[in-house]
Amino acid sequence: MQSQTIRAGAIQLNAAVGDVAHNLESIERLVDAAAAQGAKIIAIPEFCTSKLPFDVRAHDAVLPLDNPALALFVRLAKRHQCWLGGSMLIADNDEVYNRYFFVEPNGDIHQHDKDLPTMWENCFYAPGNDDGVFDTQLGGVGAAVCWELIRNQTLQRMHQHVQVAITGTHWWTLPTNWGAITHRSLAALGQYNRYMSENAPAEFARRLGVPVIQASHCGTFRTDFMLVPGTNVSVPYDTEYVGATQIVDAQGRVLAQRRTQEGPGVVVADITLDTPTPVQPISDTFWVPELPLLLRGYWHHQNACGKSYYRRLGRERGLAAARRNA
Repeated sequence: MQSQTIRAGAIQLNAAVGDVAHNLESIERLVDAAAAQGAKIIAIPEFCTSKLPFDVRAHDAVLPLDNPALALFVRLAKRHQCWLGGSMLIADNDEVYNRYFFVEPNGDIHQHDKDLPTMWENCFYAPGNDDGVFDTQLGGVGAAVCWELIRNQTLQRMHQHVQVAITGTHWWTLPTNWGAITHRSLAALGQYNRYMSENAPAEFARRLGVPVIQASHCGTFRTDFMLVPGTNVSVPYDTEYVGATQIVDAQGRVLAQRRTQEGPGVVVADITLDTPTPVQPISDTFWVPELPLLLRGYWHHQNACGKSYYRRLGRERGLAAARRNA
């Protein structure tokens, strides 16, 4: 392909739980700000219509296929003659999906359903099954969200098929309200989790050999932490988002970033779309980084709790919200 330079932008969002209208207003304001700085391809976070704690209010953000969030994406792409993408909870064929929409300036819409929900995200949606690769006016564009960035199966789907990856994240950390002993004992794990979140876009870029544009949530929130699959037994879990909204070049160098501690805002930087040139190989392991045993246990335990909740309650609550939102 012919090399081209384009200005990329990414927004960092402090979203409200379940309040789609409020969050869309924030998205519009931030996308307008990125476009005012010349951005022509803009990343919006995962779950852009609502942050996603394990909270019944989050079901209110499940939308039907024809919805105001996607309509806003189309309007913004046409208004600024830009490409943009972000994900939201969508009801489709009696399931709920975490669907990433990528919209072109001419109104063309591409979509990707996240392959594996992460931990308590399993309460709200089902796994998808597509490659996340879009054939666009820019060339090949890959869409991935949050922990898709740290799984080699995502890289294998996109390898040599994309010239840029546009991503979003909703990456939280360990609890702050479980007492000093728990805080000290989990400190090293929390530090490693933060390290993974901040470095995931760069590691992804090095293995694909293409630029990565990542948008993030920011701020603190309270969720419930499920204890036993098949039950509603849980304890309060206060936490915050970690990582950074970033624009990374094809060699994994960070061109612009806004850490989650800096609050909502935008970053912009010029990126070059060219033939993919990976600088690190893709492994045949499941995870890109090495996950500590405790973090793997956390992953499997919360996955099991969340899947049980989705089967018992979450799916129907999401579908009912989509009917109301229609």
